[in-house]
Order: sequence, then C-alpha cells, then structure tokens
Amino acid sequence: MMARLRESRWVYVLLSILLAIIFWAYIRAAVDPDGSILVHNVRVDTTGTNVLTSQGLAISEISPQTVELRVSGPNSARTDLLRNRSGLSVIVDVSRCVEGENTLRYREVWPETINADELSAQTSTVTVTVEKLYTKPFDVQFQLDGRVAEGYQMGTPAIEPEKVIISGPVDQVNQVASVAAVLRSEELSERFAGDLTLTPLDKQGSPLTGLEITLSADTAYVIVPVVKTKEVALTVNVIPGGGATEEDANISFEGFDSDPPTIIVSGTETDLEGLEEISLGSVDLSDVIGSKAFTFPIALDPSLTNESGLTSVEVTVSVQGLNTAVFAAHNITTTQPPNGLTAEVITMSLPVTIRGQAEDLANIDSTQIRVVADLSDVNTLGSRQVPARVYLDNGSTVGVVGKYTVVVNLS
Repeated sequence: MMARLRESRWVYVLLSILLAIIFWAYIRAAVDPDGSILVHNVRVDTTGTNVLTSQGLAISEISPQTVELRVSGPNSARTDLLRNRSGLSVIVDVSRCVEGENTLRYREVWPETINADELSAQTSTVTVTVEKLYTKPFDVQFQLDGRVAEGYQMGTPAIEPEKVIISGPVDQVNQVASVAAVLRSEELSERFAGDLTLTPLDKQGSPLTGLEITLSADTAYVIVPVVKTKEVALTVNVIPGGGATEEDANISFEGFDSDPPTIIVSGTETDLEGLEEISLGSVDLSDVIGSKAFTFPIALDPSLTNESGLTSVEVTVSVQGLNTAVFAAHNITTTQPPNGLTAEVITMSLPVTIRGQAEDLANIDSTQIRVVADLSDVNTLGSRQVPARVYLDNGSTVGVVGKYTVVVNLS
C-alpha cells in the first residue's frame, strides 16, 4: 500500500512540472509573444585580414558596407536588442579570399547584453573585392588639436617612430596625404610625453575613416617641450663723461618701434623669474661727439632662449643741448718710461675737444689742459704713437670728449 502511495506521489510531481511548463509557455505566448523585426544599417566587420596581408593582398571594397537583418524572437528580447543595437554587427571571414570578387556569407554578432539563445537572424551574403597589397611610407607629423596657453610656447616635438608604412589597396592608400600624431589639449601649458594614436589625414587635413588600410604602427611616442615666454626690455647703461650726463643723451635702437625696446625670451618659470631687463652694455659719453653708432651683441644666460632671433642690436647715441670747443694743448708729458729708456715727446701741440655749456666753455684756457702719454705697454726703441689721457683742471661742469694719442721717441 505504501509503495503505491509513493509511486502515485512521483506521478503527481511529474504531472505538476509538466503542467507548470505548459502554463509558462501559455503565459509567455500571451504576454511575451514571438515575432520579428527588421534592423537597418547593421555594419559589416571583417576577420582574417592578417591572412590576406601575409599573402600580399588587401580588401579594396565591401559591398554593401551595411546590411538589413531580419531578427526573430520573443518581444522582450527584440526590445532589448533595439535598445542595444549599437553593439549589433555582422562579420565575414576573408581569410580564404582570392584576388578579385568574393561572395561571402556573414554571421551575426549579438550585443554582449543580449541573450543570443532567444534570437535568430536571417543572414545573406556580401561581396568582398580583393586586390594586390600596396604600401607607401609617410613621415609622422605632430598635430595639436587645441592651442598653446597664453604666455607659453611649444618647442619642436620629438616623435618615435618618425615614419610609418601604410598598406592597403592602391586607391585607398592614395587617399592618404599625411599621418599625424594628434594631441588634444584645450590649453597646453606644460611638457607632454606619451603615446598618441596615429591618424591618416586627407589633403584638407581631415581624418580618414572607413578605409581598409593598415599602419605599421598604431601609436607614436611623442615628447612636446613647452616653455614659458616673457617680453623683456633691452637697456644700455650710460656712463657720464665729456661734460655730458644721461639727461643729455638720446638713445635710439635700430629696428624697434617700442620704447623701451623688447625681445621675447623663453625658459622655465624659475629661470624667467626676476628677469625684467637685459643690459646690452655701457656707453661712455666721453667717447660720443655729436652722435655715434654702437653694435651690441644680445647675450643671454645659457638657460634662456632668444625667441626673437636677433643676435645683435644697433644703438645710436647722440648728445644734445651742449656745445663743443677745440683747444690746443701744449702741456704734454709721459708716464715713467721702462727702466733704461728715455722718452722724448715728439707731439708739441694736441687739439683737444671740450664739451659743455657755452658760458662754461668761455672760461676754459688751454693752460688748464694736461696731456699724459701712457708708456706702460711700450718696450721697443724708436718713435711711435701711444695713447694719451687728457686732464682738465677746471672743475666738472665741462669735460673732454674723444680719444687721443701722441708721438713719443724712446731711446
């Protein structure tokens, strides 16, 4: 009796499971009915292109490049597919293609979030045209998608590799005008070092997409130096002399419109900190009669770079508002001659130019002028010209201008 009850209980269990399955199928058919949808513009991807490349072949065309896919399945699965249709594609295996046209059947690739067991699709074929592989080398260029921040300057980028080889059908490779490593930065204000994706560009500099081409390298390691720039003034130090002071001097810089003249200097922020002006050198006004031109080199610290490109500056210095007068100096002596030598002054009279206000020049007498010949560098016998220094014993309101020499004889 008990055995019969146990057997009948298993019958009831199996019967319950069967009824549940039938009920579930009924509910699903009523609530989640099967059906089909037509999905447009499904992209066609390829696999096995490396096999073609190894055989010296390349895909020149795939027709069509998108297909319509009829998908069948429950309503819920179809709804999920439409919601995630960006992940839907079809793929063709081109590894067995030969040169010319090849008709290949594709298979669907479902989105990862979709239960592929619930769906099925009606597939068809595409035509893949294959031709001989064409290669062409390109220099890798750097391109900044953005701009350098104000007050900074970009240096010359270093790129590795410097060249890439593009392979593919001849008509597609010929569409490529250049290859660029593109750095995207709205405000570039510091040095960049890293890998950048290589992008084929057309003649207008626009990125090329959808080509069946391959690059020998997908990325390039790029170093972009970025330095800070600063506008720095150029100055000349004026040494009073010859009766003239800085207030009497007019200084003009050839080729500059700004006052003071400036150049652009680049370097690190630390190196540029505190740099407000660059002194070109000094001008002794005692050497300037009327006006005189000077050439000063622009010398910077090795840590800085002169971005303006100027290596020297022409500076004209003129003295204005003062008069000059020439006096004949007769009081001419020498410094102590070298041991064993005797010096004889040959020059008996030396014209000396004195500069100052007219009323002050009127009070000058030639007897107040002393000329002393410098024999410190003389070590040979005979007559020769030597530099001389002129002294004016009449206060500091006027001054001697120019350089002077006298003739002496050493015996």
